[in-house]
Amino acid sequence: MSGVNDIRSTFLDYFRKNGHEVVASSPLVPRNDPTLMFTNAGMVQFKNVFTGLEKRPYSRATTSQKCVRAGGKHNDLDNVGYTARHLTYFEMLGNFSFGDYFKERAIELAWNLITRDFGLPKDKLLVTVYHTDDEAASLWKKIAGFSEDRIIRIPTSDNFWAMGDTGPCGPCSEIFIDRGEHIWGGPPGSPEEDGDRFLEFWNLVFMQYEQVTKDQRTDLPRPSIDTGMGLERMASILQGVESVFETDLFRHLIEATASALGRGPDKDNTASFRVIADHLRSSAFLIADGVLPSNEGRGYVLRRIMRRAMRHGQLLGAAEPLMFKLVPALVREMGQAYPELVRGEALITETLKLEETRFRKTLARGLTLLEDAAGGLSAGDMLDGETAFKLYDTYGFPLDLTQDALRQRSISVNLDGFNDAMQRQRAEARANWAGSGEAATETIWFGLREKLGATEFLGYDTEKAEGVVQALVQGGKEAESAAAGETVAVVVNQTPFYGESGGQMGDTGTIAGDGFSIDVTDTQKKADGLFIHLGKVARGTVKTGAAVELAVDHARRSKLRANHSATHLIHEALREVLGTHVAQKGSLVAPDRLRFDISHNKAISHDELEQVEQMANEIVVQNGPVTTRLMSVDDARAEGAMALFGEKYGDEVRVVSMGTATHGEKANRPYSIELCGGTHVGATGDIGLVRILSDSPVAAGVRRIEALTGEAARRHLDDQDRLLKQVAATLKISPADVPARVEALVEERRKLEKELSEARRKLALGGDSSADAPAANETIAGVGFLGKAVSGVSPKDLKPLADAAKKSLGSGVVVFVGAGEDNKASVVVGVTDDLTGRFSAVDLVRVASAALGGQGGGGRPDMAQAGGPDASKAQAAIDAVKTALAGA
Repeated sequence: MSGVNDIRSTFLDYFRKNGHEVVASSPLVPRNDPTLMFTNAGMVQFKNVFTGLEKRPYSRATTSQKCVRAGGKHNDLDNVGYTARHLTYFEMLGNFSFGDYFKERAIELAWNLITRDFGLPKDKLLVTVYHTDDEAASLWKKIAGFSEDRIIRIPTSDNFWAMGDTGPCGPCSEIFIDRGEHIWGGPPGSPEEDGDRFLEFWNLVFMQYEQVTKDQRTDLPRPSIDTGMGLERMASILQGVESVFETDLFRHLIEATASALGRGPDKDNTASFRVIADHLRSSAFLIADGVLPSNEGRGYVLRRIMRRAMRHGQLLGAAEPLMFKLVPALVREMGQAYPELVRGEALITETLKLEETRFRKTLARGLTLLEDAAGGLSAGDMLDGETAFKLYDTYGFPLDLTQDALRQRSISVNLDGFNDAMQRQRAEARANWAGSGEAATETIWFGLREKLGATEFLGYDTEKAEGVVQALVQGGKEAESAAAGETVAVVVNQTPFYGESGGQMGDTGTIAGDGFSIDVTDTQKKADGLFIHLGKVARGTVKTGAAVELAVDHARRSKLRANHSATHLIHEALREVLGTHVAQKGSLVAPDRLRFDISHNKAISHDELEQVEQMANEIVVQNGPVTTRLMSVDDARAEGAMALFGEKYGDEVRVVSMGTATHGEKANRPYSIELCGGTHVGATGDIGLVRILSDSPVAAGVRRIEALTGEAARRHLDDQDRLLKQVAATLKISPADVPARVEALVEERRKLEKELSEARRKLALGGDSSADAPAANETIAGVGFLGKAVSGVSPKDLKPLADAAKKSLGSGVVVFVGAGEDNKASVVVGVTDDLTGRFSAVDLVRVASAALGGQGGGGRPDMAQAGGPDASKAQAAIDAVKTALAGA
């Protein structure tokens, strides 16, 4: 029962049997506390329950909470590997009462668990209480039988917990174990308390007060319990080892590291093995929870953790990337308790491999350059800040690595010079930004980006989060507040809202805080990572610095996800059907439809579109997971990943894979692999259905595909089915017979129209269209002439009439004027071949057009056509041609 996994399950089972709801660990990125970089305690996910903002269907809970302390106020990074118990990643076992039981039951539950289920010796245990908490001291005497000397009263804040300057608070009681005289240290409160002999492993927080102001504290109406026991510390106690790194889980991770390196730990390198084992856990869990390495915020802390472990790998002699090889061992140890490790194994592996490959190049190049720059310096000297900044800005060598490398030679870095160089570079970048055309109108975003940093995007795995308003912008200027009815742009430190990019529209939703709410109508990305929430204040007044809750419109986001994933499937299907020349040239991912532009130089046939649609839907019904990995651009392209139009790619890219190909060279491999920063469905089945509506030209060599998914596609099919049934009912046949009947009707109409046209032509020629039929003609200036105004003859049928009339005349000029339904006229003039040297049909038709109120006209010398707005002047047009002939 002393294994780490056994201890965890025993703890959770114990509290479940005692009426507690077993609640899964919340992510390492807090969704409900924007003041925290990472979740660092078990109570974080219950913060709003304790304050009364949130109600749960249970009043007792127990968890094993993932925690990281490696940035901000809670930062154990530099101690890890060199002490017996410091970790960046650890698990906090806890039990919670939300206004249910209080001190007596909490102490009783803890005492029975550690002495009965865990079997800790009672004579080795002691506790601390807050110095004024007589109630807790009495209960420990009653329940545990402790004498006064084993209940230590602590007068400091170490034994008084507070959520903040105001809010719930209360005294604590910590449980310690005496690990024996062979370990140096004294009991809590003694001068030797920093030693390791007396180890604190469980803290019981009695949440019984409300801190109203700095000087005012009142009793809570429903006192609560919050406890936290370090899983790794309890494992070291139960396994009888002095360090958490000697417990079974860490032993297995260290053994995996030794196996990969071909050497084991010794007295000189133990710290390096411990650093790698701990940092592997924190890196893997952070990546699984959506954090990726970057140069800012949480991503920067992750990068520091990863690179610290990677540097220790090199110190141990690793000649090639090491960390990614250890992921399977971690998944074996912890994957059952935390399935997100299993789901994210590919992403974790790729991210670690990519980061270490890049880091090795950076480290090798930077150390060489640093040696050249600092070769002439001695102990006590200082490297100039300009050189340190050049290493950072030009070669990507971090300042902390420069400092670490020089510290071994007792050389420091001129930080003032480094910061001055940084400021000059920013000023130059700002000047360049202000002069970049259209971007010059948005210089405010660049200034805010520089001042505030990039927005932390949480939206890949959540649609709700809390944040702090960092800036408000109105009319292109920063504002301190915005009132109800006013439009405003809001910048928050972290957000689940996706900013428009790569064709995907920005999210909408709500931002709400104490007494105010904002309806977000769009989200944009500006200035390389600053998310701008555009909207109108619905109620109250929002001010900078306000704590807010952000909620994405779930229904709309779901449609966007489906449509974006569908573009990937359609893209691949088009390449299969039309050829690999097909490439995306633009897209629109909206909640109600998707639009997809591709390179293709001819119309796509109905059969081809049908095949594309079928292929896409085959992947949809597979309902396979949509996976995301982080890779280098080169590695991604080597795997066949395609870049989407409009996206900008750095050295690291998100690679989205979906579906499994069922035929061809790609059989049993991922169907679609693309570089994409957008949001996607969790499984292809979430798309529901793909329905292609149309293919149309938008530019030379570019076609546009429009399609629907999900409910919109289903409604479209319902509408089409309804129309088909209506047509079938009108024709009094079954829907299956509609195509044949419509085809027959079209053919019948074509024949009737041909017969009608022939009849009208005969009528126009005097009842007979044969060449031998007598024509009602006259002679003008010695030239045969036939002129007629006709009705019911379409403009396209006037030329055949003129041809027939020329044959009838043998030699001469013919004029036909046709009247349309809108009283507009069309006129055709024909000249027989023997007369084209004397008369031009083009000149004559322009004379007729002028008489009809028109102008122009064109054609050949023997046949020309024009028009005019006034068909009532048909005879005038004929007479005008006669006059022209007479005067020639």
